[in-house]
Amino acid sequence: MMWQDLVFLAGSVFSLFVLVPTLRDSMANVPLGTTLPSATIGIVYGTTFFTLGMHFSAAGSLLTGVMWSLVAFLRSPHPYNDRTATETTSAPRSAPQNAD
Repeated sequence: MMWQDLVFLAGSVFSLFVLVPTLRDSMANVPLGTTLPSATIGIVYGTTFFTLGMHFSAAGSLLTGVMWSLVAFLRSPHPYNDRTATETTSAPRSAPQNAD
């Protein structure tokens, strides 16, 4: 095992821990322009590490790509996300009127 494999794994694990609060926060709103490229990079890096025989790095990068995909699906504004669809299409509420 190469020591570099463990270094890349540690970076991926750190990324996973950093992304957990974003997934747990139902009010988080992360643009697709951020989440989709990050997910793609994680998956491409994971595949590349796997072909180099760096299996720990590959697993970490693939998991990071999956985590970014979950952030994209759950916390990005798009038509399949019920939370963002109802917030953007609902009519503004009028202020209550005083009964004088």
